[in-house]
Amino acid sequence: VHIYAEGERAALLEQAGPHDMVIVSYTLLLQAREAFCKREWHTVVADEAQAFKNAATKRSQAMFELRSGFRMALSGTPVENRLAELWSIMRFCNPGLLGSLVRFNEHFAVPIERNGVREAAQRLRRMIAPFVLRRTKAQVLDELPPRTELVLRIEPEPVEAAHYEALRRQALAEAEAAVSGPKARRTASGQPGAEARIHVLAQLMRLRRAACDARLVTPELDLGQEGAKVRAFVQLAGELAANGHKTLVFSQFVDFLQLLRRGLDEAGLAWQYLDGATPAAERTRRVAAFQAGQGDVFLISLKAGGFGLNLTAADYVIIADPWWNPAAEDQAMGRAHRIGQQRPVTVYRLISAGTIEERILALHHGKRALADGILEIGEGGDGLTGTAAALPDIDELVGLLRN
Repeated sequence: VHIYAEGERAALLEQAGPHDMVIVSYTLLLQAREAFCKREWHTVVADEAQAFKNAATKRSQAMFELRSGFRMALSGTPVENRLAELWSIMRFCNPGLLGSLVRFNEHFAVPIERNGVREAAQRLRRMIAPFVLRRTKAQVLDELPPRTELVLRIEPEPVEAAHYEALRRQALAEAEAAVSGPKARRTASGQPGAEARIHVLAQLMRLRRAACDARLVTPELDLGQEGAKVRAFVQLAGELAANGHKTLVFSQFVDFLQLLRRGLDEAGLAWQYLDGATPAAERTRRVAAFQAGQGDVFLISLKAGGFGLNLTAADYVIIADPWWNPAAEDQAMGRAHRIGQQRPVTVYRLISAGTIEERILALHHGKRALADGILEIGEGGDGLTGTAAALPDIDELVGLLRN
């Protein structure tokens, strides 16, 4: 077994022969794309295959160009937001099976995601069934303890609620202007262009940050105390630590993790921390330290901790802010709820009442239906239930900004 990140990389590839295994990250593969693609490989195994779910990226193109006799993709989340992600992974495993992306969208993605056409879902299931092996934790880990998920609804302080409402009204006005105002750009078919969607998503992101803590959007705002969500988090973390529990905390926003970390310091709680800027060696050290009992709480950013971590020392998980796709949350919970866990795992979602976070939580059901309806191969399902399971269209996105 050879690790491509070590030693003389060019020589390693040139000298690799029968019975040699080369392990490489997606980033390094892209950097040495030409060298990897000119070799004929017996087998290519793509772990965490959702890493190339967007077929338009250079990373995906590099994966498609690899020459091999056999290909296998491993993923816990082959469909996170839309069916085009499944097309990309199948394009790697079995090129041509699902046709071009344009035809796939025409025959499957649009009918299923937008209109909930059951027949299209059933056709897609039949096409991919011979090439998909789906195994759930319940099927292969009989000894895995149960996982309980709870929603902790937090009422913002009056000043936070007023600040959020002002932002929401401003965001709604700007989004409506971007979509249907006199200066709004439209496609040839009369639909709002990509710029409008990006603008609306930016407004939604701003509201998501404000729902975490008003200071993430307006640093100069004087709350007079810590935000309601930070206070609720510190209280919950303190109670768990006092009862001998270890806790993982996930957030998409690194600056929000800083606020949570400061709250833990003031409460005298020990913690470990990990985000995308943490060097690989330090990342390994901190994970080992937490597993050895150093720290009551492990604060982790979404990108840094979505996969590849084994943190079974924790039996509680806190999702500090909900994400668009529930698959990402499942990956985060899986850091504790996995092989080696001996205790039941409890997951808390911290949701600010009256904010975009409640609307995001409501979207999760549709996204789970999208993945389960297509991937429940041989489990007696009959395709999707309900409609519109993918990311909302632009009108629905604007609707999220309304009361």
